[in-house]
Amino acid sequence: MYKKLMIRSMLSVLVIFTMMGTPAQAGEHGATAPKKAGILLVAFGSSEASAQISFDNLDQAVRQAYPEVPVRWAFTSHIIRAKLADQGKTLDSPAMALARMQDEKFTHVAVQSAHTIAGEEYHELVRIIGGFKAMGAFEKIVMGDPLMTTQADMQLVVKAILENLPQARRRGEAVVFMGHGTHHPANAGYAALMYQLQLKDPNLFVGTVEGYPDVDLIREQMTDRKIKRAYLMPFMSVAGDHAKNDMAGSEEDSWASIFTRAGIQCVPILKGTAEYEGFVKIWVAHAGEALKALQ
Repeated sequence: MYKKLMIRSMLSVLVIFTMMGTPAQAGEHGATAPKKAGILLVAFGSSEASAQISFDNLDQAVRQAYPEVPVRWAFTSHIIRAKLADQGKTLDSPAMALARMQDEKFTHVAVQSAHTIAGEEYHELVRIIGGFKAMGAFEKIVMGDPLMTTQADMQLVVKAILENLPQARRRGEAVVFMGHGTHHPANAGYAALMYQLQLKDPNLFVGTVEGYPDVDLIREQMTDRKIKRAYLMPFMSVAGDHAKNDMAGSEEDSWASIFTRAGIQCVPILKGTAEYEGFVKIWVAHAGEALKALQ
């Protein structure tokens, strides 16, 4: 599967690069182009209109932190981009966004991942950037880490979570965070996060839709602790389809329904992590590290 993804990524880069012309650093008659730095923010994406607040919040924070640097956007999910196209909205893939930046004569690009972990989408992005590096499209192009990459990041994430727990929560009530999850080894970060959160508060849980810990494990742990009320919060940058349906939906297999059948009253909070200042600061700092690496 990874080989197919790599081949697909490289082919798309080659096709786009061929269409867009010569490398940015090659000016007229062989002259060196003036330095022009830019930031490309890359998220998985969402077709939910309500999710735009998260993207707008992150965009505004990055622009305020680095006002002299132009900002562009790309979504990694081709499914999301197709849905948005049906709505009349055009979002670039990372390869197309970088090709456009090359055509706009950017010479230095900081690609900042707006993902939560360094999972499959992040590593496909790394391969795409590798293709642009190999072809010399820019004088320099670097990657900024996703939200939760190092132990220092995780400590900041724990701090941000503790600062933004529901104010109405009472003693003995739980807070359950829903992450996306993946088959990628980076999925281990979710369990590590729950461990470190529970060192601070044993009634904080982190589960995933498509990985480990799963909803059944979280339900069992809350049942064992005789928890009767839980706040459900997305641990994703946006409160999109997963938050509205898989977490808070009325379907039988939603987390809210599963916990309710176990005798746990659920209070969903539909607010993505990119709506909170503490999380956004981490992404902004990573973008700053990437910009510094361009120098």
